[in-house]
Amino acid sequence: MSSTTLSAVLEKQIRHLRLADFPCGYGSWRKTKDSTDGKETKETDALLELLSCPHSPWWLDVSWSPQAPAVRKLAVLSPECLRTDFIYNYFTTLRIMDKGVSVIDDGLLRFSKLEELVLSANRISEIPAENLPSTLKILELRANWLSALNSLTNHPPPHVQYLGLGSNSLGSHEDIFNLTGRHWPQLVSLDLSDCEFQDQQALLSALSTLPCLKTLVLEGNPFTLAPSYPGFTVDSLPQLSCLDTSWISSEERHRFRGLAELSDLIVDQASATVSVGRMTGIPDPLTSMDKNAPDFPVVNYSYFITYEFLSHHTPVNLTVYSECKSDTAHMTEDGSSDADPQSNKNCERETSKPDTGVLFVNTEEGCHVTPCVSRHSTSKLTWSECMDFSDTQRYIVSDLEGLKKFLSQGLHLRIEEEKVLSWPAASEDIPVAKPSRNVKEKKGMKGKESPIKSGSTKDKSKDRKKKSAPELVQDAPIRRCLGSVHVPLQNLVKGDHKVDILCVLGDLHTESEVEATQTLDKDLGKKIKEENEDKESKRRRGRGTGQKNTASSKGKGEGEKDRELDVHTDDSVSIHLEPVTVELSVELEKWRSASEAHHVLRLQQTS
Repeated sequence: MSSTTLSAVLEKQIRHLRLADFPCGYGSWRKTKDSTDGKETKETDALLELLSCPHSPWWLDVSWSPQAPAVRKLAVLSPECLRTDFIYNYFTTLRIMDKGVSVIDDGLLRFSKLEELVLSANRISEIPAENLPSTLKILELRANWLSALNSLTNHPPPHVQYLGLGSNSLGSHEDIFNLTGRHWPQLVSLDLSDCEFQDQQALLSALSTLPCLKTLVLEGNPFTLAPSYPGFTVDSLPQLSCLDTSWISSEERHRFRGLAELSDLIVDQASATVSVGRMTGIPDPLTSMDKNAPDFPVVNYSYFITYEFLSHHTPVNLTVYSECKSDTAHMTEDGSSDADPQSNKNCERETSKPDTGVLFVNTEEGCHVTPCVSRHSTSKLTWSECMDFSDTQRYIVSDLEGLKKFLSQGLHLRIEEEKVLSWPAASEDIPVAKPSRNVKEKKGMKGKESPIKSGSTKDKSKDRKKKSAPELVQDAPIRRCLGSVHVPLQNLVKGDHKVDILCVLGDLHTESEVEATQTLDKDLGKKIKEENEDKESKRRRGRGTGQKNTASSKGKGEGEKDRELDVHTDDSVSIHLEPVTVELSVELEKWRSASEAHHVLRLQQTS
């Protein structure tokens, strides 16, 4: 891929100003010296208006530099001043954003009075300090391809007051060493947001050597997920006035006083609490069951929530994870899942992996292994209109970089349904179920029972009442995923401590409702077919009748139409389904004072 130099982009922008073309520069459009002053002034105002009017064809977008409009104005008023050196020295601010710049060459040194250089969203991987003008005060390099600061700190511009390095792959100990007061003696504001710094103590130790630092942005770094942030930063940098776009109050500084002196405190470890609350909107699976259905098997439905989250240690509930994978081998009675296609793909992908406590997570780069991602399942609840799980889990994570990536991707929450069939246990008292007789056999046997058998019916019914309920044997549970939803958690990376989300999964149909709908459609189609056959037979019989029967047959036809409409109206079932919602909250633990950190330290020492 060919490289794009910064000087080439800047020269293109300057040529785009058209300083020698109408209405700028010299030409026939300008008045000569022999013309009257009034006319010349009027002509100059007209030319300047062509440059400033947004509807003019000579208007240009000059947002890349606030000096660009002034240069064009000079090209109208005093075109003789616009020599090459004058133009380069005139610019003090350059904002070249998202132009594909990959190389900062020595052509930038021609701008000898440059004070502000903004190069955000380009492809710069190295900043040679020798190609930066020594007059620079503001240097913005956000969202580039920087992975090291060595080239920038060899001979950095001595007067830089603002340095923006956010959204770059910076975070090594060498990068930390290059952010000291020895390299940036006049630095007032520093932006390190959305980088990869993990060693909070080492970074703050280096930043404390910056004598003029007042404003600091650190949100989006892995260590900001730890409970010690922001208190540890506030107490470590007493000269700081603003942290992450928020002013540091005296009360806040007082609460965190002494926190930086706790050297034995573990500050590079995060604690997250995930809470699952109430779930509503699940249709009742028993509403459409046939009242004349046999007593066995007994069908029980239960519901639970599953999700994955990052943890510090091997998850304790690996057995639940194994059960989930083994049970998905018989998701439904017919061997297929009725859940949405995306949920089925997720389940198939998870069940194909070995049970090692490692879950495969899809990212933009492809499928890779993320260790210590454990699956958690809530307790199982029987159906109700509002099922309150009240499930709270706490996760300790020492891999802060992995936690940042996990929160950036978000988690997937799934609603699982478990169906269990129960049968009476085989015993001497309970005969084995026999195949049911057909209708003819039942009619033939009617009234042929022996007197002894018919006479003892009352006695047997009394004996059955005296006997206890038969012991039931349960089949293997049949589980299926009713639906899943992606829960975004990026706000936790951006600085929020807690995220409360009402997950909406839309309308779901239970297995029994789906079967009932299919049966209803079949019955409805059968009735309509029978009505049509009766109508056709009556029509054939009525062809030989006289004119007297015409009106009556017509009336009958109308009545048949009415009955046909009644079939659609009476037999249709309208079920109003509410969207399924699940309450979920994810909270990062944050120390609110130094005394709270002292309490944690005592617990760490005793454990």
